[in-house]
Amino acid sequence: MKVIALVTQKGGSGKSTLCVSLAVAAQEAGHTVCILEMDRQATASQWAIARKGVPPEVAPIAPDRIEVSLQRISSGEYDYVFIDTPGIDSPGTNAAIRHADLCLIPCRPTPADLRGVAPTLGAVHRLEKPFAFVLNQAPPKGYRVRDTAEGLKVMGVLADVNIVMRNDHQDAMATGQGVTEFNPTGAAATEIRGLWAWVDNRTKEHLNVEAA
Repeated sequence: MKVIALVTQKGGSGKSTLCVSLAVAAQEAGHTVCILEMDRQATASQWAIARKGVPPEVAPIAPDRIEVSLQRISSGEYDYVFIDTPGIDSPGTNAAIRHADLCLIPCRPTPADLRGVAPTLGAVHRLEKPFAFVLNQAPPKGYRVRDTAEGLKVMGVLADVNIVMRNDHQDAMATGQGVTEFNPTGAAATEIRGLWAWVDNRTKEHLNVEAA
């Protein structure tokens, strides 16, 4: 079982939307998946209600129960567990980082968001966990995308697929779908599938290094 934690202390980064669509993409790729939701805003739980029982399962958990929850589901039932963390610095978020095989840090292409990743990055470094930035809610192109990407690369690894701001993401959330289900042939679906493939490979690379 591999654990992917989406972490950032910057609000509005699209963390929950990214989390559920990546989970659906992983499921569509043949993996068994669940989502643990620590965020009190309960965006993923509301999405699951609209989904009417269709997997992946979303389980709300208290921040101090992350370790127990992961132990409970570590018997091989799931290939991937996604953790949607709250947008604050907290013991619960730090626990999610500690137990993650890979931390994904979404960042929008704005100067404020670029500055805002510093506390999260500090926690990831302190706990010595693998991580990658994801450029999220980006315009199709422009200097903001270029400048933010260059800034993120200086601080660490940047996923090689940008997630462009498209209506499909919010429309999919409203209907309880992943973006790859809502519009399978759309550009947003293609980007999410590409990002999932990158994350999957990155996670396997880290596990292979640890095994060696």
